[in-house]
Amino acid sequence: MNLRNIILISFLTLTTVYSYGQIEKDSLATIKEVEKQVKKKPEIKQLEVPIYKLFPTENTWALIKLNTRNGKIWQVHYSISNDFEGELPINTYSLVLPEEEINGRFTLYPTPNMYNFILLDQIDGSTWKVQWNNERDKRFMRRIN
Repeated sequence: MNLRNIILISFLTLTTVYSYGQIEKDSLATIKEVEKQVKKKPEIKQLEVPIYKLFPTENTWALIKLNTRNGKIWQVHYSISNDFEGELPINTYSLVLPEEEINGRFTLYPTPNMYNFILLDQIDGSTWKVQWNNERDKRFMRRIN
């Protein structure tokens, strides 16, 4: 065997060993990255469009809570004394099928009458009259044709 062949064989052997070492090193780095991702706590993402929104009324102690996905609505009362606080239902039924629910689909618009709002389905344009009131029989929602 001449010197040229010995150098060539040595070069190929060292190149192969070095390449194998790099592959192992890169594989270990990739495995460590995957392990970090798995151990990482899930991030709480900020909603672009919230599921629930509160709409003020002209009454200092009352707000309207809307589920923007399905059109469910409640009247919310709060107090700085020991008066009534809580939620009163206006509409507890979804206005769309579960597969049609989308954050931000529904929104409310006030009217000149402080007890009335217009609920708008921003996808299909349907509208409902929403009336809030402290008396149960005066609280309702009906479709506007």
